Amino acid sequence: MTAATSHSDARHTDARDASARDASARDASARRTPATRAAARLAALPIPVAGAAAALAAAVVLYGYGALARALSVPMRAGEPGASHAQAITPVSFAIGAIFCTVLGTILAMILAARAAGPARAFLRTTLVLVAVSLAFPLGAGHTAVATRLTLALGHLIAAAIVIPLITLRLARARERRHA
Repeated sequence: MTAATSHSDARHTDARDASARDASARDASARRTPATRAAARLAALPIPVAGAAAALAAAVVLYGYGALARALSVPMRAGEPGASHAQAITPVSFAIGAIFCTVLGTILAMILAARAAGPARAFLRTTLVLVAVSLAFPLGAGHTAVATRLTLALGHLIAAAIVIPLITLRLARARERRHA
């Protein structure tokens, strides 16, 4: 084999490798949907900003959920466990509750990101337990109709379904970057 033939074979191999890389990159970009691009952008945000985005999303959705419950004539009055009377619940109450709990969850995420070996896993496990515990409040509310109790409990689950995955994703990406 001559040097010219060897050089020509190397060029063809390099061209095939480059073509394969280009095809792989096209396939990867074709698989990226708006949702995956949004998830990648969220994962790049600082944890407090990702928490604020999650809080805003949950607040908007829960405000709409509270408004829908009211429009469907769910009796929107609930009492604290052991209370002697019920208080009115408004759509704003749903949104404020989501924001408050997301702020606490974001603080937890920041602590776990700084101290835990697996912050995403620790956050997910902790928050799922906290959501389960939080269901005791609406389900045990005094002077409250069953429909209201179920509506409030579902609100907890909706908020958790929005906030927990967003912050868990953010924490998982932080770990990937730390170990890259």
